[in-house]
Amino acid sequence: MPHPIDGPPGGAEATAPEPRGAGARLGGAVRELLITLGLALVLYLVIQTFVAQTFQVQQHSMEPSLDPDQYLLVDKLTPRFDDYSRGDVVVFHPSDGKGPAETPFIKRVIGVAGDHVELVDGAVLVNGAELDEPYLNPDGDTRPICGRSEWTVGPGELFLLGDHRSASRDSRCESVGLVPVSEVVGRAWLRFWPIQELTLLQTPTYAGAPAAAP
Repeated sequence: MPHPIDGPPGGAEATAPEPRGAGARLGGAVRELLITLGLALVLYLVIQTFVAQTFQVQQHSMEPSLDPDQYLLVDKLTPRFDDYSRGDVVVFHPSDGKGPAETPFIKRVIGVAGDHVELVDGAVLVNGAELDEPYLNPDGDTRPICGRSEWTVGPGELFLLGDHRSASRDSRCESVGLVPVSEVVGRAWLRFWPIQELTLLQTPTYAGAPAAAP
């Protein structure tokens, strides 16, 4: 007698699997949704911590380059292998000596490690050369505001100024001073809101300004 070729061994009848109930299907869908949301949250936290973070400009200290209520994307990744340069716009946590406590500040890098910065008659001199700063607010005034007019930037420090000097609390103030690189969040590189002002933030060059001392 020939053996059946379609049936299960032993001649038992094949039976179709029972359909899953509505409760089981709903539970599976909820589980998949929770897994997807969890992975998305982990990815978001990784990006926020190590790659890029959004910030809203809240003050007037960077006008006209940046206005209040604009949103920026701050690059946190490339500064890990590409040092901050003169002209970079950076976000940092000001410290009062008791640890970071205030809303992050946004300023422009004027001096890096080894630079000697002087304020002379409303001008900024770095390593003896006056900086050409076309981004400055015409209503600003670059004057010493805490009785000090020159600084030498040490290793791991930055000298930072706002573009609207009369409306900026920056490295000229003892409450801010020379900012440790460890307190810098990252380099602002994209203004993305309002959408009509979508712009990559370019780092200016300073012709004739000598490099920092080795």
